[in-house]
Amino acid sequence: MGEGSNSNIYQLFSNPPSYANLTPPGGHMSSHLAREVERLKKKLLELSTTVEENVHRAVRAVLDKDESLADAAIRFDPKIDQMEVEVEEDCLKILALYHPVAIDLRFIISVLKINNDLERIGDLSTNIAARAKSLARLANSDTESNLEQMSELVQGMLRDSLSALIRLDLKLAQKVCNSDQAVDELNRETYKRAHKEILKHPGSVKKMFFYVSVSRNLERIADLATNIAEDVIYMIDGEIVRHRIMTID
Repeated sequence: MGEGSNSNIYQLFSNPPSYANLTPPGGHMSSHLAREVERLKKKLLELSTTVEENVHRAVRAVLDKDESLADAAIRFDPKIDQMEVEVEEDCLKILALYHPVAIDLRFIISVLKINNDLERIGDLSTNIAARAKSLARLANSDTESNLEQMSELVQGMLRDSLSALIRLDLKLAQKVCNSDQAVDELNRETYKRAHKEILKHPGSVKKMFFYVSVSRNLERIADLATNIAEDVIYMIDGEIVRHRIMTID
């Protein structure tokens, strides 16, 4: 995505998303609570966009061997941390002052969990950026062939999980959950390739270590994108779906 990217989650739609779309179906709030929740939604969506863009920034730094782009991704980490703290404080304020119940409470709980997952994804993007810097300094550090495929799949999962959040799209959230196994398989394949490469070329140990690290961090981002999708499902219908394979009707 980069600084001039035009593919963040706000631009998945022909018009900017209505923040009202994030209100749980059937939710009934007081006017004061509704205003606080509206502020919370906006902050969560801003955090989502920032995190998604930084993942893309870090991945491109790896694929393009771009140290300056990696540095840019690393510089965003404190901003993401601060945004996460603000969202959490807003959630706690709403819980303390308004004592939401039923659907409204479920919404706040989901936001707290998604907020934490987004911050962790931000940390993982920083890890990837650090590996990008190391790879950029190595000679003969051609990108592993399945790493680009894996990064595209993981970024798609993250984008879809955030789109499902914005649109409260149950089927899209289920699709994300069902994509996680493909990422796990690509991560295992990276480990196998690294093992073979090291046996064949012992001098490639450092390079392959960095690629395995990138792969592992991408796999963790996929897990967290799946967590977000599961929380969207919980937000919509109250069903806890962890550790289950989704069936898309």
